[in-house]
Amino acid sequence: MKRKVLSWLLVAALALMTGYYLLPGSVRNTQPVFQPVRCAGYQLIIDAGHGGEDGGAVSLTGVPESGINLSIALKLDALLGLYGAAPTLLRTEDISLHDDSASTLREKKVSDLHNRVDRIERTENAVLISIHQNTYQSSKYHGAQVFYSNGELSLPLAQLTQELLRQALDPENKRVPAKIPDTVYLMNHISCPAILVECGFLSNPEEEALLRSDSYQRKIAAALAAAWLQYQGIEINGEA
Repeated sequence: MKRKVLSWLLVAALALMTGYYLLPGSVRNTQPVFQPVRCAGYQLIIDAGHGGEDGGAVSLTGVPESGINLSIALKLDALLGLYGAAPTLLRTEDISLHDDSASTLREKKVSDLHNRVDRIERTENAVLISIHQNTYQSSKYHGAQVFYSNGELSLPLAQLTQELLRQALDPENKRVPAKIPDTVYLMNHISCPAILVECGFLSNPEEEALLRSDSYQRKIAAALAAAWLQYQGIEINGEA
């Protein structure tokens, strides 16, 4: 019960703080800022999936997931910044992270993935949150789902994130965290705790409209931020 109450408080607080950006600059500068969060020594890495020529899945209205992923990632970074956290973003604009030597689309995708893996593996005490959007042949499927790699190393964060997404977005969502398929290159070539969040289905008309909306993206970002902050608290205090 205590854990659920704390989760709700974090989500509510983070959602309310988005209004901070609507204040005039002169007023913002006079507002008290949250003290930096206590950190358990981790460095959060936020990966906005795809980018550049690789747009990923395409929504029913023709919007590539890469832009939605980036928008949520930037909102997550901004929210965590209010708490004094300083995540590393693998990309902050609509670009691919491939080497200049890559020429074909396939070469660029391979190079991009290798470079993301290298950046993550070179980061000490890294924890990865990779943001994506789902799609399927049928339009009936909906709901956010968290996937994890490295077994028990990532499962606690995956379970916490799934529950907070359920609370914040859709209380009827019965999806549970699942082990990432072997076909997902990035998640299977890193050694740190890592989750991949499929925020919803671009193939579902109602959910696609939500995923394109700024307000719904803020809800997703707030849930992810709350999960990260609470996860650090659990690691620091040793709570279950």
